[in-house]
Amino acid sequence: MRILLVGAGGVGSALARIAARRPFAELVVADYDLARAQRAAEARDGYEAVQLDARDERAVAELLTQRGCDALMNATDPRFVMPLFRAALSAGVHYLDMAMSLSHPDPQDPYRKTGVKLGDDQFAMARQWEESGKLALVGIGVEPGLSDVFARYAADEMFGEISELGVRDGANLTVAGYDFAPTFSIWTTIEECLNPPVIWERQRGWFTTEPFSEPEVFTFPAGIGPVECVNVEHEEVLLMPRWIQAQRVTFKYGLGAEFIGILRTLRQLGLDRTDPVQVGAVSVSPRDVLAACLPDPATLGDKMSGLTCAGTWVTGTGRDGAPREVYLYHVVDNGWSMAEYGSQAVVWQTAVNPVVALELIESGAWSGSGVLGPEALPPRPFLDLLTEYGSPWAFEERSPAPA
Repeated sequence: MRILLVGAGGVGSALARIAARRPFAELVVADYDLARAQRAAEARDGYEAVQLDARDERAVAELLTQRGCDALMNATDPRFVMPLFRAALSAGVHYLDMAMSLSHPDPQDPYRKTGVKLGDDQFAMARQWEESGKLALVGIGVEPGLSDVFARYAADEMFGEISELGVRDGANLTVAGYDFAPTFSIWTTIEECLNPPVIWERQRGWFTTEPFSEPEVFTFPAGIGPVECVNVEHEEVLLMPRWIQAQRVTFKYGLGAEFIGILRTLRQLGLDRTDPVQVGAVSVSPRDVLAACLPDPATLGDKMSGLTCAGTWVTGTGRDGAPREVYLYHVVDNGWSMAEYGSQAVVWQTAVNPVVALELIESGAWSGSGVLGPEALPPRPFLDLLTEYGSPWAFEERSPAPA
């Protein structure tokens, strides 16, 4: 399978390293920064590096055709989703991403009503993808991605009825030598944490709430322990209800009070803005400046220690009709991912899932056409192959809350 990988940052580089160990994958690695693409392409002899502007749909489509690619793997930030999505459709190849098209809050009532939701622009083109016979597999990182596979597995094999699908993300990672050093793209972190979070309920559909609302303490496995989690805008809430029956779908992220305070300050100062401001003779986006000032998350691995956990908490009734509560999860130890792949835990955990998905598409174990989320496809082949990659998943039964 010949794959155009667009984006050679932390996640893209980790993806190239993971794919290098799987014989099915031939990569063309593209980035706006040719040197960065070249570094990522060093993962395996035969990988090609090219310079590419992800905003240039025509150039992307031409490259896909010229290199005879079967799929476009988008490892850029969400700003570039739509031009890459359209380019893959134009070139007649499969498309995968790990973050969906951007949302835009309701202008009058942003903390109660949804405006343009995450992925709306992509789902608006679903019929064109169906007619093309190609698959646009959206949200196939870890969250969204593996979390959605967990939800499908729980619905298929563990539960008769589901009350809540709650994605819960937490970690005990520390970065030595930094007072503030996000372990994932600050651009994306700001986007998902400061936008109005979306919740889905069967009686109400999708609705929004205030950022960082509904704090709860969730106990994570593998010794991570209790972490305060809050509502954050995330794709799972927009994907899961399309294919899985549940009463409620939520996403909560273990950010911590200090991180939340910093994000609130950035918003108050206007440093979360993406529209350019004039600084002397230069026009710059405040958020881009912020990203440039902070350390690149991909370079922090040797200073990081601890574990990161992604998972889906499911409540409802089991196949036997009795109340059931389960947390399906995936833990990565930063020491392991650095020693094994040279990639820090957060980016490695994100990158492994699209490689698994690409291998399943190549083998025919996953197939389809149109715009689909991971929960639209059979979960067991994915989870079995993820374990084969040396990174097993697990689940733990929890005591259901009294009715």
